[in-house]
Amino acid sequence: MFWTIPTLMTWTRIVAIPLIVGVFYAPIDPAMRNLIATAMFIVFAATDWLDGYLARKLNQTSSFGAFLDPVADKFLVCASLLVLVHLQRADVFVALIIIGREIAISALREWMAQIGASKSVAVHMIGKIKTTVQMVAIPFLLYDGHLLGLIDTGVWGTWLIWASAVLTVWSMVYYLQKALPEIRARVK
Repeated sequence: MFWTIPTLMTWTRIVAIPLIVGVFYAPIDPAMRNLIATAMFIVFAATDWLDGYLARKLNQTSSFGAFLDPVADKFLVCASLLVLVHLQRADVFVALIIIGREIAISALREWMAQIGASKSVAVHMIGKIKTTVQMVAIPFLLYDGHLLGLIDTGVWGTWLIWASAVLTVWSMVYYLQKALPEIRARVK
């Protein structure tokens, strides 16, 4: 299941990272850089939904795909946040909250899997909402202009990335609360 269509789509999110970063070093108009990076992020982020759909539809789900999918998502989000911090479009504190949570919850899920309690930290709606808000905020901040002459994406993106940081903490607390009884029962 290493070279299925869904898994290849997941790999594209990882391959996209240096491409999105590289756009900001290209000798082109800054507004064009923003537009290209935004379009790339949206296209690659959409593969997250599409690869899961295709894996189920084509009956090509696999343990490797289930492992790689969230890793690719986290790489794409973290790399984009670092670019945004570098461009001074996102606060470093927001990036630390989001990236720190991703590391902590990934480690928690790994630990819970080792003790046979992975269902206690299964993906919940709050995590999905957090991800959705991030996936809207990041392209707004990458674009950093006026959309349709009306929407200041820098302002909206800033509000949304901060909302995402709040949801990030909320979801982390939720997962920790779910895991705590299992941890207490197994730790001596």
